[in-house]
Amino acid sequence: MKGYVSGNRITLLKNGAEYFPALEAAIDHAREHVHLETYIYRDDESGRRIAQALIRAAARGVKVHFLVDGFGSQPLPQQLLQTMRDGGVKVLVYRPETSRWRLRRYRLRRLHRKLALVDSSVGFIGGINIVNDAESPAAPPQYDYAVAVEGPLVGEIFSAMRRLWNIVSWAQLRQVRSRDHRRALPVAPAGKVRAQFLLRDNLRHRRAIERAYLRAIGKARHEIVIANAYFLPGARFRHALVAAAERGLRVVVLVQGRTDHPMANYAKQAFYGTLLQAGVEIYEYQKSVLHAKTAVIDGIWATVGSSNIDPFSLVLSREANVAVYDRGFAGELRASMQQEMDSGAVRILPESLQSLPMHRRFLIWLSYGIVRLLMGMVNYPHNEPKR
Repeated sequence: MKGYVSGNRITLLKNGAEYFPALEAAIDHAREHVHLETYIYRDDESGRRIAQALIRAAARGVKVHFLVDGFGSQPLPQQLLQTMRDGGVKVLVYRPETSRWRLRRYRLRRLHRKLALVDSSVGFIGGINIVNDAESPAAPPQYDYAVAVEGPLVGEIFSAMRRLWNIVSWAQLRQVRSRDHRRALPVAPAGKVRAQFLLRDNLRHRRAIERAYLRAIGKARHEIVIANAYFLPGARFRHALVAAAERGLRVVVLVQGRTDHPMANYAKQAFYGTLLQAGVEIYEYQKSVLHAKTAVIDGIWATVGSSNIDPFSLVLSREANVAVYDRGFAGELRASMQQEMDSGAVRILPESLQSLPMHRRFLIWLSYGIVRLLMGMVNYPHNEPKR
């Protein structure tokens, strides 16, 4: 399969309870270098925990690079960043925010990927930010995933992270632009899994993640299961799901029921009628906030990453996913997704749309209109959904 690399071990990590201990342990075993990228970083228990691990690594002589988005992590206190710098961590901010009130198109081009790399031993890819994923110890955590990658795919993660670090560092006049990302990082096989590292940027990989989804959906023969936090698919993606359902496949979409972005939550409901009419099953996750960006197709192809299925992830932001072609991994992820649907999701039935009150319909179409306007600004293909 073109683009897939063999010889990997891929370990599924669910929520911060599994991700943060694995990330911290890997950093504590680092000998040469650590790279960390994230969209949101908070000065909370999780953020301080990882910051201290980075500082400990730097104190051992490890080269530690930390790149954080200037919009997603705008509330991050400068004191914490300075503590990291004082501890030997090299810190850069991607597109720092200088004004909250200036609306420019480039502001939407964010560093949304969540990546970590430790030596040539392990890389992390997923949707989990460096932030407490529960509002309180008694509350259920956000529903999300990451993976730990060992094997040759780590070399591709290294090249991508070093390349972006060099670009940002050069743009901010921190150093002479380096070409070390072109250096191949030799990594021995660690397993038997075939996987592909998928990037989305504004140069060579503008639609790489969307195309990977569309290829997998187009080749599907039995079942498509998608869990995605912000589900606002464009015309191509919607048509692919409808066509799959009309071919007789079971198509399941799990989306947020509880959300911190009301406009996106209302706007996504504008697509419900078209999808339900075609036979797509839609479930809303109610147990906590769904933040996952995952899919399993035919029990053999799976993806985990940072990319939502919306115009901001698929057309604007820097994103990173891993696509895995392996029945063992896909089966584990599929079972985990099913468990969450069984325990925390409600199915949306076609008749429920007919009983929506007028004020709810107004909010749905107002929100969709605003999103559609933003879609037009970024030239994202869309069609009017059926009402």
